[in-house]
Amino acid sequence: RREIFNPEKIKNGLIRAFEKRPVSIEKIEEITREIEEQVRKKGLKEIKSSAIGEIVMRKIKKVDNIAYIRFASVYRDFN
Repeated sequence: RREIFNPEKIKNGLIRAFEKRPVSIEKIEEITREIEEQVRKKGLKEIKSSAIGEIVMRKIKKVDNIAYIRFASVYRDFN
């Protein structure tokens, strides 16, 4: 299905991934803005959610490995 890009969904996912980690809400908002900017720079009318997910994972990994594993385990449906 198609959805309008919603950076708030990304922010909420980041908040869950960084929960109880030493990352401020300001940093989460900064990462959200960077992801939104990167997605919009692509200049595409449509972008797959999997492409957005990959961008999110790369950004998280640069900040906190535990949060990255958390996010990846949900995103990749690890058992």
